[in-house]
Amino acid sequence: MTLTLHFHPLSSYCHKVLIALYENGTPFEPQLLNLGDPAERQRYRELWPIGKMPILRDTARDRILPESSIIIEYLDRHYPGIRPLIPAEAEPALEARLWDRLFDLYVMTPMQQIVGDRIRPAGSQDPHGVAAAEALLRTSYGVIEQSMADRAWAAGSEFSVADCAAAPSLFFAETLVPFSGTHRTLTAYFERLTSRASVQRVLEEAKPFLHYYPFQDRIAARFR
Repeated sequence: MTLTLHFHPLSSYCHKVLIALYENGTPFEPQLLNLGDPAERQRYRELWPIGKMPILRDTARDRILPESSIIIEYLDRHYPGIRPLIPAEAEPALEARLWDRLFDLYVMTPMQQIVGDRIRPAGSQDPHGVAAAEALLRTSYGVIEQSMADRAWAAGSEFSVADCAAAPSLFFAETLVPFSGTHRTLTAYFERLTSRASVQRVLEEAKPFLHYYPFQDRIAARFR
């Protein structure tokens, strides 16, 4: 197998890349990471010293790719599937990249800050940081609500890299700062995302690991 994805099925950034792979039916070998194993963690850091997930290894081209957005763009360029996730034309491509960054920076990042705070050792929590992250999520929901008023997908009429980023970030963010009762357009968009086959597959594969998620009781209803 030419492509190997090193990932964990509970990682939102890994979900993002998996959605892209499943959208286009791209063949790859999944390599599940257990970073709790010191030896495995060391082997992974030999591939990518930063240690963040996921990374894509392409033996045919002798490349190791970190960073979810870069991985998806690389796949789009060298292993194109039935639909491009980065539009071919410059302006639509810029819009897709813009919304990919917005979801990563202003939904995914504050979501992870809140989750990270929950698993800190007792006495080291940062309530001010959590409050700021929650406020940023609410602001981001408002921006998405307004922008999605005349769009089917995050960057326009076609599913793109932006939606690959949106699905996992919104899935987990909804468990922390719910939007379903306050943002009708965002909620409708989220339902379109979670109805998509690629997203459903990723969530089903994550299901056996969700008991490790610190707020797992808040997502149980989606798997009944």
